[in-house]
Amino acid sequence: MTKDIRICFVGDSFVNGTGDEMVLGWAGRLCATAHASGIPVTYYNLGIRRDTSEDILQRWEAECTLRLPDACDGRIVLSCGVNDTVIENGSVRVRPEESCANVREIFRGAKKYKILMLGPPPVGEDEQNERIMALSQAFAQEAKALSVPYIDLFSALASDAAYKREISSNDGSHPRSGGYQKMARVVSSSPNWWFYVP
Repeated sequence: MTKDIRICFVGDSFVNGTGDEMVLGWAGRLCATAHASGIPVTYYNLGIRRDTSEDILQRWEAECTLRLPDACDGRIVLSCGVNDTVIENGSVRVRPEESCANVREIFRGAKKYKILMLGPPPVGEDEQNERIMALSQAFAQEAKALSVPYIDLFSALASDAAYKREISSNDGSHPRSGGYQKMARVVSSSPNWWFYVP
């Protein structure tokens, strides 16, 4: 009998795959690769545009509980942070210490599931990227403290000229299909990913 593996991908527009003309994003590509490898995962994309870590904290449990019954092998991939670092009305939408507290609370609440976190990716603005990089490093520390596997997207993509060109030719924040393909490759080639492809 095939194992009932269900994965909720919880997060923001980058989880949603905004800007991808293939409408797969990195999450859809990872699950397509898993299926091609004989692992028929059930895939739930719970990415919402403009969501911060605070927004995700408010909704993740209700949304995941509905989709991950006790009888299945329930898993959660969390990815957020870019929207937290956006400047609105003269300050960031969510202060870094609050972002970390939100992620910490999600980790603690999701202990019954297999959970993995992807750090926030870079955008097209240097000043915001400094904030994203710092937040990614802080999230990595939170994950390490609670033994949650963490995959750093920022470091892998920040110096990728083709990725940056794709962002700038799109909306300044989101890539197109090529960029999401790169994100999926970063994840699938990480030993922290459940279906690691060396």
